[in-house]
Amino acid sequence: MKLRIPHILYENKPLKWISLTTASLITLFITSLIGVLLYCYIAGPPLLKNDQNTIVYAQDNRVIGEEHGGENRYWVELKDMSPAFIAATLLTEDKRFYDHFGFDVKRIAAAVIQDIKAMAKVQGASTITQQYARNLYLSHEKTWTRKIKEALYAARLEMFYEKDKILEGYLNTIYYGHGAYGIEAASRYYFDKHADEITLAEAALLTSIPKGPSYYSPYANLENAKARQSLILHHMKENNVITEDQYVTASQQTIKLAPQSEKVVAQVAPYFQDRVMQEATRILDLDAESIRSGGYHIYTSLKVPMQEELEKTVEEKIDPKSDIQIGAVSINPETGGILAMVGGRSYTDSPYNRAVQAKRMPGSTFKPFLYYAALENGYTPATTLLSKPTYFELEDGTVYEPSNYNGYYAYEPITLAQAIALSDNVYAVKTNVFLGEETLVETAERMGISSDLPAVPSLALGTASVSVQEMVGAYSLFANGGVEVKPHTIEKITDSYGHVVYERKEGKEKQVIDRDKAFVLAHLMTGMFDESLNDYMTVTGSSIANQLTRTYAGKSGTTNTDSWMIGFSPQVATGIWTGYDDNEPIEKIVDHEYAKDIWAAYMESVHEDRPYKTFSPTDDVVGVYIDPDSGQLATPYCPHQRLAYFEKGSEPTTYCDHHFPGDAPEGSLPNPPDSEEEKEKKSWLYDLFF
Repeated sequence: MKLRIPHILYENKPLKWISLTTASLITLFITSLIGVLLYCYIAGPPLLKNDQNTIVYAQDNRVIGEEHGGENRYWVELKDMSPAFIAATLLTEDKRFYDHFGFDVKRIAAAVIQDIKAMAKVQGASTITQQYARNLYLSHEKTWTRKIKEALYAARLEMFYEKDKILEGYLNTIYYGHGAYGIEAASRYYFDKHADEITLAEAALLTSIPKGPSYYSPYANLENAKARQSLILHHMKENNVITEDQYVTASQQTIKLAPQSEKVVAQVAPYFQDRVMQEATRILDLDAESIRSGGYHIYTSLKVPMQEELEKTVEEKIDPKSDIQIGAVSINPETGGILAMVGGRSYTDSPYNRAVQAKRMPGSTFKPFLYYAALENGYTPATTLLSKPTYFELEDGTVYEPSNYNGYYAYEPITLAQAIALSDNVYAVKTNVFLGEETLVETAERMGISSDLPAVPSLALGTASVSVQEMVGAYSLFANGGVEVKPHTIEKITDSYGHVVYERKEGKEKQVIDRDKAFVLAHLMTGMFDESLNDYMTVTGSSIANQLTRTYAGKSGTTNTDSWMIGFSPQVATGIWTGYDDNEPIEKIVDHEYAKDIWAAYMESVHEDRPYKTFSPTDDVVGVYIDPDSGQLATPYCPHQRLAYFEKGSEPTTYCDHHFPGDAPEGSLPNPPDSEEEKEKKSWLYDLFF
């Protein structure tokens, strides 16, 4: 029996299938949407990190350099951008930006229709949010896979960030051609202006570029750029973003582009800036590339006038035909901040920093550490030792015989005051052996020398290898009264938003060496310029003494391959090393003089505008005039008298019995004291003769 199925059932079956399919699609869509939103929520806010230029500042906040990872990038807030530029960009790129949730449905539908017609991905409908997501995280290939990823990133951006934040990020990352990313870099490159200084006409021109950075570059094709600029201005007028008058004025404005050239801007203190980057990597615990493109603002200790003076002095003093190299550092002895640095004759030829990276034998510039240790172990400026050729038998049975410069010896006892001024090597090695070689090692390390130091008799003569920066940092303790300082270049670092991520803090002063002994030694080191200490040799600073108008303390040093001069005032400590990179012996006399000549000229120049300041005696030292040969209190018969400082109770109490009437020229008595306090300190001398 054949069943008859009502016609209505046939009619309802397709309708039911359509309804079921529609319901399934809606359910699938809602489920997918919930899944996408859940994924975005779980994934959290994407990082808004992008490459930005890192800017380096001198002590006076002058920009001295910019670091970047291949492109020019800066970050500026919306309030620091031209309102005309923001309006032009929104109208051109995404006029419904503030009304959608990251996707413009109308534009997407239109784009899909065009793509289907062409059977390819030919038209974009990306919103500003999508473009920002692509700039941050994705490539620019036109594939559906990339579009899906872009949509997910865009959804996360919209979910977790405010519209203004997204717009700000987009305007700081979009590409404007010629290596310029973001509106600030573009404004500087094309108009030599900041982003808040550009005119309406300039804003429209910049807005035209991202559509085709090469095609619309005003440098490459000004006609194309002007045509698109005109179109953008017209759209702005039609949409009531600007008035008719503003439109006419902007349309008629002559665009003045910044000169485009391949000029290389002279970099300020390039060796110093390399050191800044090295220091920043340690402070921020990031690699150098991340710092260069991290948008940081690094504030340094550099003083540009001092840097310029140091570079100028090096150039003037060294024969341009010479291959000799230089390493130089100038430090504020109170803080350890590096004020100037030169790491070589030419950074372009060799970025190797000889002030920091090179380690060379310091020669006699190492002796002040020894003589400070001697002061800690009972020596005074009047302590005498015999200066004559001497053999030292070492523990391994070998014999060590130090020699003085050119084989000159006193062949009689000399004082510590003379030994340091004349740089007597026998006195130094005898002292090192007497104290025990480990004593010098411990003292130098305590003062900041971190290089490996062998505990041997010859260490007194500077046979270890150290850097210029180490030595100047350690000398700073003699200048500042014995307080620990750490040589550094960076004072503060902020991120691109101005938030401080590092700031050097002045902690509690750490007294590393005794204040009184530091002053006594600093005063002893002024002796290298005092020709009253001349004896079997002239003082080591005699060649530059007549160039100096202030009181400085210092020590020179020479080896077969190295020439050093390190010295300081209470305000500035500076060290100069000269030599050849391949350790070639220094044979010319003029080559040995470079270090001293550069030091003297530079120190005099940088002190020219500074108030006069000398080393002030501490409360527990006393100054007396001594005979520099015997170390006893000077009498009218001594041919030379030298003011020397002693810790109270250690000063000599007997008068010189080495000189008699006729030994001293007329008028050679010390000048009388000019204050009651000074007279009290020298009372036993002046009570006798005045």
